[in-house]
Amino acid sequence: MTETTVGIGGAAESTDMVLNIGPQHPSTHGVLRLRLVLDGERIQSAEPVIGYMHRGAEKLFEARDYRQIIMLANRHDWLSAFSNELGVVLAIERMLGMEVPERAVWTRTLLAELNRILNHLMFLGSYPLELGGITPIFYAFREREDLQRVMEEISGGRMHYMFNRVGGLKEDLPAGWLGRARQAVAEVRSRMDVYDDLVLGNEIFRGRTRDIGVLTRETVHGYGVSGPIARASGVDFDLRRDEPYLAYPELQDVLKVVTRQEGDCLARFECLLEQSHNSLALADACLDRLDELPPGPINQRLPKVLKAPEGHTYAWTENPLGLNGYYLVSKGEKTPYRLKLRSASFNNIQALTELLPGTLVADMVAILGSLFFVVGDIDK
Repeated sequence: MTETTVGIGGAAESTDMVLNIGPQHPSTHGVLRLRLVLDGERIQSAEPVIGYMHRGAEKLFEARDYRQIIMLANRHDWLSAFSNELGVVLAIERMLGMEVPERAVWTRTLLAELNRILNHLMFLGSYPLELGGITPIFYAFREREDLQRVMEEISGGRMHYMFNRVGGLKEDLPAGWLGRARQAVAEVRSRMDVYDDLVLGNEIFRGRTRDIGVLTRETVHGYGVSGPIARASGVDFDLRRDEPYLAYPELQDVLKVVTRQEGDCLARFECLLEQSHNSLALADACLDRLDELPPGPINQRLPKVLKAPEGHTYAWTENPLGLNGYYLVSKGEKTPYRLKLRSASFNNIQALTELLPGTLVADMVAILGSLFFVVGDIDK
């Protein structure tokens, strides 16, 4: 009896392969690296490797006075600059016990919602692009340009507005600006059905996102995930309703907290889109209120040297990507003793370690893009 052994190579064994995704620039999100362990085409484990854009903002806060740190806080999530500024000035104002003029409160609320729409439009356009659909990004930039134009008119900036000041805003709105802002909001609203029809109505997009990357409520709570990503998993939490600030206490009839139960990539996109519709309604409500307000101051007069009293406070806001918080510690000097930043993307991106294992490499980009992160918001 003769036995013959045939060599079949390594294919007979289950061999894990380590694959590095990055640290190149994936789409518009920034420099991120993913370390994947693969078994064939299926991901066994995933580790997000962060820090390639780390700029040490928290340490720089300690060497800048309270007027200068607004510029540093402005930049970590470059798609939400106004909201970033807002959190830090709210913390300083709380330490000072300062009351902001009503006109500034409503204007801040309006600009925060316009900034939220600008942020969401970027992801509404870029996410289909990552899945092979190039058309929506052109529509998204058209809509963004309408809103950018009115934001640029009041601040002079297209991304980093630097319009917030401790005690209010830099200056009053230009004559006729409210009418131009109202027209821009109306134009954007009239074209938002593009995303309902062109993206959500596309069977390829739905096939690539439905039941893919399901994020459970337990994982959301475990990793501190927030924003549209958490609400897509059924976590019904929004600071604008649950711990309202600015003019949100008076906007509860207009504010709608958008949630889904599925927790997949499609649900996250739907939350983002529906929340954009609601932000347009909130912007209109703010414009109506500003039309009714009599002329008045838009900021408080400040001393030449601004010092916060000794103590500490925590101010958080519902940023477009999730919870953004500043923990401010003061020793009574003109610079913060400590300013800790809690950014939304830092927590949200950690959920990849739970989302990616068990999925196919082909679905990795769909899951990664659906987390709607900005790497500067991670590498703070």
